[in-house]
Amino acid sequence: MVQSRSGKEGFAALCLRLRAKGIVNNDLLNAVEQTPRHFFVPAEHSAHAWSSRTLPIECGAILEGVDLAARLLDALKLKPSHRVLEIGTGSGFTAAVLGRLTERVLTVDRYITLVTLAQERMDKLSLRNVIVRQADGSSGLQGEGTFDRILVTAAFSSLPRIYAEQLVSGGVMIAPVIGEGGVARMIKLTKSGSRFEREEMFDVPYQAIIPHTAKIL
Repeated sequence: MVQSRSGKEGFAALCLRLRAKGIVNNDLLNAVEQTPRHFFVPAEHSAHAWSSRTLPIECGAILEGVDLAARLLDALKLKPSHRVLEIGTGSGFTAAVLGRLTERVLTVDRYITLVTLAQERMDKLSLRNVIVRQADGSSGLQGEGTFDRILVTAAFSSLPRIYAEQLVSGGVMIAPVIGEGGVARMIKLTKSGSRFEREEMFDVPYQAIIPHTAKIL
């Protein structure tokens, strides 16, 4: 899809920022470039579509800056054969990029409004391998089998073991955990057999997860 001049300039600036952080994954950068960021940003914030700013979206949710989204995707070390679970669809931008990089993506959100809008965007982009569903992301997903990668963008008070159990051996899960002072920090788990290697990453602006699906929004 052809980007506007401002979109091309925004993406070029993003590449410079990411390379300064050591992110040089060409497959990831190509997938981000092919995913028109302005589709996922409210019109009143379109000028900041390619910025590192956190932006408000529908239902009181947030859209993380594109830099953070790219850093998380890079940390997942994705492969074309991977099956991915995302908890917290939000605008759908991250799921859309995941869909260009992996075999299948299941993304869930508690708000039907966000699910509907994200599905419309996937349809417009012809991303048939991305399944968007309304579900309670706080209690695990039953009947979906295991995943190669799990990305959570809503913060837990402790690492959600129920999701870690849905990883294949060798799988990776990245999720935010609320620590001291109420600050969420991204934690990376790599599964090896029945054991997990834990790595602390960096602070993130994600909100605490809310149980149950929303009844109205």
